[in-house]
Amino acid sequence: MMLSRRGVSGLAALLAGLGASRATAAPATGPKTHRVAMQVSSREGGVFDLALNNAVNLAREYSEQAEELEVEIVAYGPGLHMLRADTSPVTARIHSISESVPGIVLSACGNTIKAMEKAEGHSLELLPHVGIVPAGAVRLVTLQEAGWSYLRV
Repeated sequence: MMLSRRGVSGLAALLAGLGASRATAAPATGPKTHRVAMQVSSREGGVFDLALNNAVNLAREYSEQAEELEVEIVAYGPGLHMLRADTSPVTARIHSISESVPGIVLSACGNTIKAMEKAEGHSLELLPHVGIVPAGAVRLVTLQEAGWSYLRV
């Protein structure tokens, strides 16, 4: 298909107008907000500290750039031990970070909690500042679909 001169001119004007409207659009107001979802599904040595280190390092870096950060650490499967009051090796760090670093949310998988309670024959106690989501994997998918960046630790 061949466009006439008039058609080419009209198309060029339309494209130029689109470019100009983007260039003159109002800049975003306020600091940029970064959103990061972290998966913790392993109990292997160092994984819990690595997740907390990543969250703190991200918070520090973006704070230095005057940008905001939201991090949600979602623990499920063997990773739930990170957030259990009776088995977490990082209890003191979680308490300290929860009190001093804004924007970090800790979420425990409800499915994993139910499975562990059934297997162990008693209710689980989670650390303070820990929320429960119905399903950890679903929570991660939901956050990613909402535009959050994803880190598997």
